[in-house]
Amino acid sequence: METVYFANEHVTIYYDAATRTGRGVWVGFLSNEDLREPVRQGLKLIAEEKPVKWLADNRKLKAIRQQDQEWLQENMMPALAVSSLRKMASLITEDIFGQMAIDSLYSKATHLINFDHHYFTSEAEAYQWLEEDITENNFQLRN
Repeated sequence: METVYFANEHVTIYYDAATRTGRGVWVGFLSNEDLREPVRQGLKLIAEEKPVKWLADNRKLKAIRQQDQEWLQENMMPALAVSSLRKMASLITEDIFGQMAIDSLYSKATHLINFDHHYFTSEAEAYQWLEEDITENNFQLRN
């Protein structure tokens, strides 16, 4: 059962212990601490609960300022790279500038990321992909 781990006016972070799946739902334009505190909370959840799957629901996320993109690149991406995550599905934002920022983050961190990451327009398809088997043949699971 999914429970709320963190929530504010812009972000809700959920965790389902049974499936080891995290989910972050982002809404609006976030900058500085409005962006950074939820990211810290998401990373804290990942460190504490060790999920293997994550759904980033970015559909309502707006553009991310350059300085915040740099902060994410320096702080979030390296932490994700050494995390328990094995699969991440991202729902594409309706905001073209927001999507460009997200694309840039992942393309710059390709050399760091050791989990499978795919973009989706459908939440159902994203969950279906996340539920596909994660086997030791495809991933080295960490506990």
